[in-house]
Amino acid sequence: MAHGGFLQAAVLLLGVQLLCLGAADADQETGTVIPAESRPCVDCHAFEFMQRALQDLKKTAFNLDARTETLVLRAERRALCDCMPTNSLR
Repeated sequence: MAHGGFLQAAVLLLGVQLLCLGAADADQETGTVIPAESRPCVDCHAFEFMQRALQDLKKTAFNLDARTETLVLRAERRALCDCMPTNSLR
């Protein structure tokens, strides 16, 4: 029974997608045609997007590296302070 419900849902979703695609194609056909020379280069925009994403990732990695280094130094300092007697710190 559950298999039949899944199949019906899948067919319904497929039908909705086909209707949406048909409506989108109809909208494009009724609009004006933009010459290829004036259309933005999709590959160029994708490349620029990927460059910005890579820069963001590099910045995040640097921040995480700096934060990790700070935490390691803090842990080492605590370990040193725990090992030394308090009267030797004066």
